[in-house]
Amino acid sequence: MDFLLTEEQKAIKEAAREFAEKEFPKYAEECDREEKFPFELWKKAAELGFIGMYIPEEYGGQGLGILDFCLVVEEFWRVDAGLGMILSTTFGSEMIMLFGTEKQKKKYLPPLARGEKICCACFTEPQAGSDIAAVRTRAVKDGDEYVINGTKMFITNGSIADYYIVLARTNPNPPKRHEGLSVFIVEKGTPGLEARKLTNKLGIRASDTAEVVFKDVRVPEENLIGKEGDGFRQAMEFFNLTRIHVAFQAVGLAQGAFELALEYAKNREVFEKKLVDFQMTREKLAKMRTEIEAARLLAIQAALVADKTGSPDPGLTAMAKYYAAKIAQRVVYEAQQLYGGYGFMGDQAISRMYRDVRILEIYEGTREIELEVIARSILGRVPSRLKILRRHPLM
Repeated sequence: MDFLLTEEQKAIKEAAREFAEKEFPKYAEECDREEKFPFELWKKAAELGFIGMYIPEEYGGQGLGILDFCLVVEEFWRVDAGLGMILSTTFGSEMIMLFGTEKQKKKYLPPLARGEKICCACFTEPQAGSDIAAVRTRAVKDGDEYVINGTKMFITNGSIADYYIVLARTNPNPPKRHEGLSVFIVEKGTPGLEARKLTNKLGIRASDTAEVVFKDVRVPEENLIGKEGDGFRQAMEFFNLTRIHVAFQAVGLAQGAFELALEYAKNREVFEKKLVDFQMTREKLAKMRTEIEAARLLAIQAALVADKTGSPDPGLTAMAKYYAAKIAQRVVYEAQQLYGGYGFMGDQAISRMYRDVRILEIYEGTREIELEVIARSILGRVPSRLKILRRHPLM
């Protein structure tokens, strides 16, 4: 895989690995057990430039590309998924970079790049997950303001965010159901904004997840991102980016599980032999390694296409996320199987990975949604590449 990377990218990957291996073990188990966001670790990562690293330099970031950023995602998730989820994204800021005005970028991006503020994206609702067009949250124009009412569910960073990127319906009766949606920036502390932390998640428990309620929340007209009515298109382009991130999350988690299983198999003795000396074990390891490499190459291809052409390919992006997530499920399962009874104990990292891996086939589009996108791309029912505004280094 290294032949695809520049020397700078190799250095980025190595720096991310070194940081994760040194810092994550201090926090991983406690943050998972207590479902706690590690603000101290967040600050350390920000000081080293890992927070908002893809934000353009003119707004305080490093201006790195998609593949550069995803190499960090992979290394972080290789060590711990929950902490990797926290530290490898300022989720929602992509909307501002893609579609925001210059005034919005200058105001909101620099504090995100410095790690001083936290962002979240409020798309999912209790009845609208994969079906974004079913969003019921309303934004009604009132003079030079919009009044927002509605409920968002499963929002990453929802109870700790400073900025909320909110998808809401501005036209209740559009010609087509996916039309009439718009995106807004809502700041923490705005009257009527309430967030409730959701607990007892299966996995990525260090990552904050919340229900966010908007009750007559007023935002100025200048907080509209892009044009009124463009929200659905903006959301789809947003997901075409973030699905590449998820593909690398899956690759990283699978790589970490494989390495744990390999080390365990080299040292565990059964029937007076090392576990690794059994042909069945070697076959498992061989399949795991092969599948991880295949998933990694597909993820890199999706990232390279986006970096080189300026437009993520929806079909290729869906393939990368679908396949990498599926492989991560299988690798983690087989890795835990090699651990036997020890892998069933909660204090083992492989046990945490077994819980964490399930989210990869659920968020940013379920595996069923990914397969539908892939099928549509095959049948020519979606453009080979969506035209995305080329106004920041992610593109």
